[in-house]
Amino acid sequence: MNVAQQRRKARLKRKDRVRRKVVGAPARPRLCIFRSAKHIYAQIIEDNSGTTLAAVSTLNKDLVAGHGTTGNVEAAKAIGRAIAEKALEKDIKEVVFDRNGFLYHGRVKALADSAREAGLVF
Repeated sequence: MNVAQQRRKARLKRKDRVRRKVVGAPARPRLCIFRSAKHIYAQIIEDNSGTTLAAVSTLNKDLVAGHGTTGNVEAAKAIGRAIAEKALEKDIKEVVFDRNGFLYHGRVKALADSAREAGLVF
């Protein structure tokens, strides 16, 4: 098993551990993020019905225009603001944060902080 496989396995273990505790209810849906090397994605999910209420990612070039690349902290901040705006449009003010097994550091922390600043409550 190489280093990349070990890291993926460790992240999936953390993800399982977090998901046992974090559940998105209709009153407080789950803000789930995914981070890849080039992009970052955020979704607001209501787990009872299994529906995605709002989603944004760096694949939408309008959101990250001017940041140069899509895999940096500035792009993550833009995604955090955008997901908060979409949530507030749909009258979602409170969410539970699902970091999806990623460490709360760097781009994950930047996304969460900018979503909080834009008005979401976790």
